[in-house]
Amino acid sequence: MGSHELIHRSQTSQTQDQIIGLDSSPRPSKSVKSFRNPVQYMLRSQRLIFLFIGIAISSLIFSKLPLRQHQIANPALLTTSETTQLSRRRVLYEAAEVQHVNAGGKVPLGLQRKSLRILVTGGAGFVGSHLVDRLMDRGDSVIVVDNYFTGKKDNLIHHFGNPRFELIRHDVVEPILLEVDQIYHLACPASPVHYKFNPVKTIISNVVGTLNMLGLAKRVGARFLLTSTSEVYGDPLQHPQAETYWGNVNPIGVRSCYDEGKRTAETLTMDYHRGLGIEARIARIFNTYGPRMCIDDGRVVSNFVAQALRKEPLTVYGDGKQTRSFQFVSDLVEGLIRLMEGDHVGPFNLGNPGEFTMLELAEVVQEIIDRNARIEFRPNTEDDPHKRKPDITKAKQLLGWEPRVTLRKGLPLMVADFRHRIFGDQKEAAAGGGGGDATSSSMYSAN
Repeated sequence: MGSHELIHRSQTSQTQDQIIGLDSSPRPSKSVKSFRNPVQYMLRSQRLIFLFIGIAISSLIFSKLPLRQHQIANPALLTTSETTQLSRRRVLYEAAEVQHVNAGGKVPLGLQRKSLRILVTGGAGFVGSHLVDRLMDRGDSVIVVDNYFTGKKDNLIHHFGNPRFELIRHDVVEPILLEVDQIYHLACPASPVHYKFNPVKTIISNVVGTLNMLGLAKRVGARFLLTSTSEVYGDPLQHPQAETYWGNVNPIGVRSCYDEGKRTAETLTMDYHRGLGIEARIARIFNTYGPRMCIDDGRVVSNFVAQALRKEPLTVYGDGKQTRSFQFVSDLVEGLIRLMEGDHVGPFNLGNPGEFTMLELAEVVQEIIDRNARIEFRPNTEDDPHKRKPDITKAKQLLGWEPRVTLRKGLPLMVADFRHRIFGDQKEAAAGGGGGDATSSSMYSAN
């Protein structure tokens, strides 16, 4: 009995140990359980079947979606011409993406236009300030660089406080580092009074200033537009002047600092374009008039208007039979923007082909301001061109641009601006009318 009792007690104690959890036999660890649980989870309730069904549906959907046309499977298989096409800069690539960009900078319906960061050198001047107005109106961020030799802060005061506008006092003959998408290079004195005042400075501005801006365009990959001039044609032997005409310029005359300076600037621009791949544009600007012109800058339209308002004789140099073509500033700004946004390098003539002799212009000024204004003849200036008229066929065909404002329609807007600045209309100033802004808005509505 003793031995059987011992066996029974040992079995009973073993059973009790197992019941109260003292069994020392090995159990699966938590890591093994965590591994088995997902597998068991997937195998239960036919979940694995539904997983494969989801993968099949996703594959079917993605197989039906078209790939983008510009995806390249293997760049190593591209030909030389295809590689050249792919190496085009950002602006041309974006233009190709939307197939066709309106030359005026407008975007097809349904697409939101990308806001650009744009540098305008000489942006406080006559033409530059009107260009800045247009760029700001369409929503771009604009940086103006100007040394105020002929430009004025007053031309841009209505943009002060706008977070998209920045004005920097700087001379383009010194380098400057900025991050921009486009560069409109206008910085250079453009009237005989100003560019003859310091001819060496004029040609330095044209050459060194253009070099600095081209260098900036190369560094940041910006598109560059040079505003050249009809003066590159000199005293032309071809009439009207087409872009293919090489000109008849006196390289050592009193006007050569400006004429040859602009010709050199065109050369530099084309060399940077051909040799370094810079996206370049060249505009040859003909006589332009409008609000914000310098009152005493020696150009014929501003001379006649200021003299008529001051009751002074209208001074005609020579016999008055020299011809000029006059475009309103809003037409020029439209042409510059179309050129910058287009796909053609140029050069392009931007001017109004309507041709007037100096005597005919004086008569128009008399009609608008003072019919009793008398004309006074004086000896002609040196190297003054006898004829000047643009052939704008190229701009019409490739840019879809031509001037719209006639002389008799645009001149009264300029007269109103000159009258305000010469006589200082106290009523408008007291009312805070800001004659420049009102003139600007009416000017662009006239276009």
